[in-house]
Amino acid sequence: MAAKGGMLSAIYESFGSHFRILRADTRALRDAAYALRYQVYCLENPYEDAALHRDGREQDDYDAHAVHSLIQHRDSGTFAGCVRLILPDPADPGALLPIEADCAHAFYDRHRGLRPSLDRTRLAEISRFSVSKEFKRRLSEGGSASGASARAIYADPEQAPEGGHRALPHITIGLIAAVIQMSVEHEVTYWYAVMEPSLLRLLSRFGIRFQSVGHMVAHHGRRRPAAASVPEVIRRIHAERPDVWEIVSDRGRFPGLEAGSPWLVSPDGRPGDPPCQCR
Repeated sequence: MAAKGGMLSAIYESFGSHFRILRADTRALRDAAYALRYQVYCLENPYEDAALHRDGREQDDYDAHAVHSLIQHRDSGTFAGCVRLILPDPADPGALLPIEADCAHAFYDRHRGLRPSLDRTRLAEISRFSVSKEFKRRLSEGGSASGASARAIYADPEQAPEGGHRALPHITIGLIAAVIQMSVEHEVTYWYAVMEPSLLRLLSRFGIRFQSVGHMVAHHGRRRPAAASVPEVIRRIHAERPDVWEIVSDRGRFPGLEAGSPWLVSPDGRPGDPPCQCR
């Protein structure tokens, strides 16, 4: 048990010694996020037209009602990744999110039937999940905006010597932690996303499981429309991946993710399962 606890502490401290999660809540930090998006989405992968962003900042209309986070490399100060969460438009809560505007034709019939029951005031879309070229090159995971790759081997720490080489993909976990934290802050309970299959598979390794809601689409590459219940994701990480939970919750210090948080209570009113002590 002590060895397990020590391993968890080592993973948390490893992440914290190299990276930090920043909310892009100032003009300067938002500009940094837009600049990283320009690098990833206009230059490395020409999904967006660079000529439309001559200031080197990739932006669109959804940014007006989105919240943004960055992952910063502590030693260099470089921004290693960014992500945004597109919230409902306060001026028009019924306005379509990007997945609905661009990918609704690919939705499964069963999801089309579900959509009218969604509470759109609690619905948001994960978007622009990006890792910088510099860090993708270090990880040999170029060729995708997210940096996830089928070629990468992500060993669980207890299955590899000395904690495992690349035991956690720190940037990816940091970005999903940022998304969860922003969702808690804004009371988002349901996510949409259009993600690379490799990223969806990687996230599932860490208790972050999305449901497919549509066929593969050509949208910034080959991607899958997906959705997830935020409370279910939070409870699953807490129960199945205490190593990831330490980062997501900042060891239970993040407001709303403390011990006994309503986010950890199942629909039947019982507390969620405690973190696993073994596998």
